Amino acid sequence: MRRAAKMILTVSLLGGVLLFSTLTMAVADDECEGVLPTALQSALVAATAAEASGLNNNMWATIVNRDGVVCAVAFSGASRGAQWPGSRVISAQKANTANAFSLDSSSSSGGSGQPAGLALSTANLYSAVNPGGSLYGLQHSNPVNPAVAYAGNPENYGQANDPMVGRRIGGVNVFGGGLALYAKGHVLVGGLGVSGDTSCADHNIAWRTRHILGLDHMAASGPLPAVPGPASLFAGDATHPDNIIFDIVPNPNGGTGNSASGFGHPKCLNTGNPAALPAVQP
Repeated sequence: MRRAAKMILTVSLLGGVLLFSTLTMAVADDECEGVLPTALQSALVAATAAEASGLNNNMWATIVNRDGVVCAVAFSGASRGAQWPGSRVISAQKANTANAFSLDSSSSSGGSGQPAGLALSTANLYSAVNPGGSLYGLQHSNPVNPAVAYAGNPENYGQANDPMVGRRIGGVNVFGGGLALYAKGHVLVGGLGVSGDTSCADHNIAWRTRHILGLDHMAASGPLPAVPGPASLFAGDATHPDNIIFDIVPNPNGGTGNSASGFGHPKCLNTGNPAALPAVQP
């Protein structure tokens, strides 16, 4: 039986205002119903233009469904060469990671699981996967499938017929730019990955893209508690639960530094303020 959730993904332009209509995305099988690359591209272009941090590069973005199947791939520039070509696969890897390691309330049964879900962004994984971290080596699990990543004609990259669409890409990425997607009712429907700039800017642009798409329904709503994440649990940021956390301090013994929360990420060139990002929606 296929479980479906509503996603806001179709885009039209009326009087200079982006309007989104609701379509259905299948989240428990290999299909991606109603996920249009034009919608993802429009949201990505708007998010990239709104973000002033980082290198001011154009970006790649990928959406996967709950099974890790690629639903859409898009870029923000004038052509596929207007942003780093290597970031196409990285964006898909980030989308896969955020989806693969996030949960919603359906995870809770028999006294186990997360009653309100748990959202982990790829930025939240950085400290835990470094030597000495509790998830050291995670980045080497679930490798990218190269037969999917590099298949087909490059002229189709970022188009509706991108060769990754409809196939599982795999991969684990552990720096900023990947976010889980939550539809209304706090239902986890997949993941979004963005790549093409500094990892901090990638995170911010992914955050803005998710918000524009209306797939950040994580705030408390009626009987539904807020979907928690490291930033709300350990950094006091209730309105941005899976936000990037800048709490790494130098380690006197060397290495990558110590994160007070265990979920910290290093700052980047021209780092933006994560607190200025839009709050998640109910």
